[in-house]
Amino acid sequence: MLLDYKNDYEKISMGLLSFVPDLKDVSRLQDEMDWYQSKEDRKLYLWKSEDTQDIIGVIGVEIGNDMILLRHISINPSFRNEGVSYKMLEALEHRFLQKKIMGTLETSALVAKWEQEKGKQNQQQSLVTDEKGEG
Repeated sequence: MLLDYKNDYEKISMGLLSFVPDLKDVSRLQDEMDWYQSKEDRKLYLWKSEDTQDIIGVIGVEIGNDMILLRHISINPSFRNEGVSYKMLEALEHRFLQKKIMGTLETSALVAKWEQEKGKQNQQQSLVTDEKGEG
């Protein structure tokens, strides 16, 4: 579940963001946290696991007129390779239905893989619908 960032979540957000290679330095990390909080079009969201109810991921975005720029995404290492990043992107997409999610140099490969996977799922759903004669 995607949660809006609150100051109560600052330590956990910083802990999760510290897994991002260029945010390992504490002063750099604090600057990034300040950057997200300095303007309305910059947002941090946290991901709460449905299974454990723990906050296991953070996603940082910049909101434009017709797009969302995915600046950072970080997941607790214990929960990696479980499709959490795709679930986070899906929830972000549902939150901003009229906007396209774009990636930075660091996040564009993930966004591209997610879109590719989403395309495969849509194609499979279309095939199932066609087979049932509903299409």
